[in-house]
This record gives sequence, C-alpha cells and structure tokens, in this order.
Amino acid sequence: MESTQTAAASEPSDAVNAPDHKATLQRYLQAARDALLWKLDGLDERAARWPSTPTGTNLLGLVRHAAGVEIDYFGRTFGRAWPTPEEVAWAAEDAEDNADMWATAEESTDSVVDLYRRVWTFADETIAALDLDALGRVPWWPAEIADVTLFQVIVHVTSDLTRHAGHADILRELTDGSAGLRADGDNLPPLSDQEWSAYVERLRGVAEEAQRRADVRPT
Repeated sequence: MESTQTAAASEPSDAVNAPDHKATLQRYLQAARDALLWKLDGLDERAARWPSTPTGTNLLGLVRHAAGVEIDYFGRTFGRAWPTPEEVAWAAEDAEDNADMWATAEESTDSVVDLYRRVWTFADETIAALDLDALGRVPWWPAEIADVTLFQVIVHVTSDLTRHAGHADILRELTDGSAGLRADGDNLPPLSDQEWSAYVERLRGVAEEAQRRADVRPT
C-alpha cells in the first residue's frame, strides 16, 4: 500500500502547474507585435509606406497606428501618460483624419520601428504593474462600457494588432511576394513558384466555374 507521504508527493502541485494567464496573454500580444515589424524587414522607404488599397493602407502606417493604440490603451486607460506627447502628436484627438495611419517623408522606417519598440516597454510596464482584474477607464468608449479591466484591454489590443498583422500579411505579399506566418516558420506548403502559379490558376478556374453555375441556376 502506498504511504500517504509518497502519494502526496506524487500529486501535481497547484503552484507549479497553475496557468500563468498574464504570461499567456502577453505572449500572444508580443507575437502580434513581432509579426507587424517582421513584415517591414528588407523594404526600402517607398515600399514600406506605399498605399496598396483604395483606403491607403500601408505597412509602415500600420506600425505607427499600433504604437498609438498601445499608448492609449495601456497608458490613458490606466492613468499613465506617454512621456513625450509631442512625439506622437499624430495620435491626438484633434489630429487630422488618418494621421496615425501613415508616416511622413521625414520619418524614417527605423524611427517608427524604434518608437514602437519603446511603446512596447511602456505598455509592458503597465501589464507588469497591475493585476489582470485591475480597473481602468477607456475615455473614448461609450460611458456604459468604458470601465474595463487590464484583462479586457490586453485581449482588445491583441485582437486589434492581430487584425492589422493580417493586413500586413497581404500587403507584403502584394509588395514583393513575401508571405508567411513568422520569421522562424512561414507555415506554407513547400511549393515551387511554378506550383504556386498553377495553384492560383486552379483557384481562378474554380471561381469562374462557380460563377457560371450561379448564372444558370434557376432563381
């Protein structure tokens, strides 16, 4: 018969096995940040800010926008101010429309990336200092939902950045064909350029056939 002492020793320790929810949340947040910056790697100044959609979406602008998002949500929401507000005047409430979605010709890609990395430090200080149930207030949200917790803010910001990382995936592929999930593994099938071209042509054919079928389908 197993002794009580031996049995107790073999039981998993809650202290050892308890999930670190904050660390998990922060890991996903950092993955979205890294993805945004990775999509800028190797681009010149023109390509980094070239508008690739009818609404002007561009890679460097996405990073600039992300910096403003994190300053606001991890700063103003919890009573912290970015130490050099003139540096991010484009994110002010009275700035022109879309001012946070593009970088001026005077701002280098390196300077925007450096700003965003410093914003990470600022945001991570908030996360480290507060419990997940710590209360904050988002002043630009409707009053009835403006009171939030740090947990909600991390989830909200991660969702926002992940959406923009998806935008960046498409923009970079349209820019020079580069694609993939992350720098250490693109998560794509190992197809040759010829095989990718054939795959795309196959999808185009499927799309055309689907439309032909729809056109003759009885209404």
